[in-house]
Amino acid sequence: MRVIYFFLGWLFFAIGAVGVVLPVLPTTPFMLLSLWAFARSSQKFHNWLYTHRFFGPPLQQWEQYRVIPRAAKIMSISVMSLSLVLMLVYSAATLWLKLLIAALMFYGAWFILTKPSQIPQDQ
Repeated sequence: MRVIYFFLGWLFFAIGAVGVVLPVLPTTPFMLLSLWAFARSSQKFHNWLYTHRFFGPPLQQWEQYRVIPRAAKIMSISVMSLSLVLMLVYSAATLWLKLLIAALMFYGAWFILTKPSQIPQDQ
């Protein structure tokens, strides 16, 4: 099972790394998934990712304070909104499927918007 988690860790890391250069692909959620998978497969790679100079700080902020930076919130809500509009206008999916997808997007937006944008001042 550890081999599967190790493979998933690298797969999620690769997807997240691609997200650094593609604005429509989020980086941090995939790095969080990678961190989770490495925690179950390799303490060495978990520590490497958690303390990485580029990827580490957002992961540490999330783990310690559940912070989602304002720029990430704006980008994710914008992309979700655009995706929702495009789906509603151009998709041939049934109405119930569109409503289900819209509900999931609204839940995702609610989750993102209810998290703090910066580390609390008393920290």
